[in-house]
Amino acid sequence: MAGEAQLVGVPELQSTAASAEREKRRRRPFDGRSLLVTSFTIILLAFFLSPLLRTLSLSLKSADQITTIGAPIWPADPATFEWEGREYDVYVVPIEGTNRELALVDKGRQESGFIDPADPDAGIITWQGSWRALEQPWEFAPRWGNFAEVWTRINFPRLLFNTAALAAIGGLGTIVSCTLVAYGFARFRFRGRGFLFLLLLSTIFLPAAVTLIPTYTIFVNLGWVGTWLPLLVPAFFANAYDVFLLRQYFLTIPRELDDAAKIDGAGPFRILTSIIVPSSWPVIVAVAIFHLVYSWNLYFEPLIYLSTAPELAPIALGLSQFNNIYGSEPQYIQAATLMTIVIPMIIFVFAQRAFMRGIVITGVEK
Repeated sequence: MAGEAQLVGVPELQSTAASAEREKRRRRPFDGRSLLVTSFTIILLAFFLSPLLRTLSLSLKSADQITTIGAPIWPADPATFEWEGREYDVYVVPIEGTNRELALVDKGRQESGFIDPADPDAGIITWQGSWRALEQPWEFAPRWGNFAEVWTRINFPRLLFNTAALAAIGGLGTIVSCTLVAYGFARFRFRGRGFLFLLLLSTIFLPAAVTLIPTYTIFVNLGWVGTWLPLLVPAFFANAYDVFLLRQYFLTIPRELDDAAKIDGAGPFRILTSIIVPSSWPVIVAVAIFHLVYSWNLYFEPLIYLSTAPELAPIALGLSQFNNIYGSEPQYIQAATLMTIVIPMIIFVFAQRAFMRGIVITGVEK
């Protein structure tokens, strides 16, 4: 019976403690510092996102609104009203000390006739003055058709396919090659390992312009210019930055797991595929996202190697050509820009937890 009473009393004590904690939080005095930090964060976030919001707003505008002086910053059209089968512009008219939105149906130099959209049966309202001095109200009217127009004007599906193919194939090569190299530096002990790793990291500081002409000469002699091979083959030979990230993460995995696998008869490759890789998905996702962003923004190399094959161009090169052709129509340029960043943003949103975990561990713990 005593044990039952004790068991019954435990939930009651927990409930009482939880209630006391909630009451303590409710009575906690107001902390002005938290409000200040939150406000500063919101302001900083708004400042950071302002270019993106402006791009979105401009992509939904019409050409007439962009060229109209005094037009609002949001997508809008001048207000109109349909009366007796015709469409009339609406103006803000000062009448009897108040401003009313009326439709201009009879234009005149000294006096004009207006119709009240709220009560068109009341008849024409005569107003003394020049209607050209009146302001027009604007109505929210986003032009979603701008995106459809861009989709057809620059053959966006083809550019999207080319970019996705380059990112997927190159990403696969980068992950496989960099994982193998990083595994060798993290788990194997051999003479000159430190020097070789330092030599690999030193290639990060080598300017791309130094190797541009020799690399181009090699690809010309191989007959690869005009194909995707100059953009894809180097990805299968690793790079210093991703190797460094993967190696740092591999060092955080206990070696005891390797020893246990060796006792069970596992070889180096089996240890890599069964222990190292399954434990390293956060950093692998981070490397994949890094390569995706790199491939999505790739412009200079395609400009050099694919100038004779425009049908193989990625989206960055296609967008640059589109800007040169439709430079006088900024709404289409901004719409195309937004369409190019949608897929990387979606992928980052879904993979951000693994991405942040991989970056934090590789950059902090080791």
